[in-house]
Amino acid sequence: MEISSDKRQKHFILVHGVCHGAWIWYKLKPLLESAGGHRVTAVDLSASSINTKSIHEIHTLEDYAEPLMELMAAIPADEKVILVGHSYGGYSLALAMETYPEKISVAVFVSALMPDAVHTPSYIGEKLLELYPARETLDTQYLS
Repeated sequence: MEISSDKRQKHFILVHGVCHGAWIWYKLKPLLESAGGHRVTAVDLSASSINTKSIHEIHTLEDYAEPLMELMAAIPADEKVILVGHSYGGYSLALAMETYPEKISVAVFVSALMPDAVHTPSYIGEKLLELYPARETLDTQYLS
């Protein structure tokens, strides 16, 4: 049985996690570009890295993922991308997958939050707060 390998150029869209920016992909981006000349877009989500939106303007996942969603809207109808998300970027990937399924060939969750069909997106955060209540860290002091 022969396995066919598609040698065509792919378009990777890299999505960072919380407290990061597109810069976290600085090692992966050139590797993908040099391996087959793939197109790579590393996006800064709202209020992250060089994105100038204020954190006070973000109230929903849609607000946070807006740069990714704008990028996905601009992808031509006949093009399919490979989405790669890390950490909280997994939620942004899920939103893009739900909104633009016809534009995505595959999504890769790299140590990323992956929502399920049963719980709300806040479920994981709520469970983490149960494990690590804020009151346990209120007296934390950072020394220099």
